[in-house]
Amino acid sequence: MEEIAARIEKLRDEIRKHEYQYYVLDDPLISDLEFDRLMQDLLRLEAEHPELVTPDSPSQRVGGAAREGLATVVHRIPLLSLDNAFSFDDLRAFEKRVSKAGPFDYMAELKIDGVSIALVYEGGQLISAATRGDGMLGEDVTPNVRTIKAIPLKLRTPLPRLEVRGEIFMPKAEFVRINQEREERGEKIFANPRNSTAGSLRQLNPSITASRALAGYMYDIIHIEGAQIKSQDEALAFLR
Repeated sequence: MEEIAARIEKLRDEIRKHEYQYYVLDDPLISDLEFDRLMQDLLRLEAEHPELVTPDSPSQRVGGAAREGLATVVHRIPLLSLDNAFSFDDLRAFEKRVSKAGPFDYMAELKIDGVSIALVYEGGQLISAATRGDGMLGEDVTPNVRTIKAIPLKLRTPLPRLEVRGEIFMPKAEFVRINQEREERGEKIFANPRNSTAGSLRQLNPSITASRALAGYMYDIIHIEGAQIKSQDEALAFLR
């Protein structure tokens, strides 16, 4: 049994590595066929030994049974919204306000138009995923987020606790594909990728979320234990 458990864990680690290469770095190391064979080997072994299935296994991304409703999550640290700047005058006013606290270095980042999400890891395992909601209360969408292959179920560096914030979004190609299918079925099409992301993320049936190729990008460390992050540059490098 120890030999089988070791084989299963080796497969999981290999699949996680290739998921990261494909969905995060966009630099696959093996073909889709080779990846599918690895996944089939894992599914077969886990089916033969269900007692060895773990919540962080790549096999658990496929979705589960439908739920009756979304539970409410209280954010330990409020998830505040971002202000907009529409002109250089707005930027100058912002610079004037923050400069009172001392000199700062700035980092420009792309704004992804998706759905804000907060992820919590304990012991390196994903235990919670919640929408921003009103900043204080969000919705528990953990089963749905677990189906998104760009979101690790297990951290490469296990930390006692890590809370991060980012965006779940739908790539344009996936948005076009889904709308084409909906139009062919005579269903109402989604208005925009953000709208379709929100609808996909709030599904009561995780299998529906799993059928839509959502992506994720984390950009902010809310809380971290077991490591020190001194700048946003370090945070982005860590989250990658």
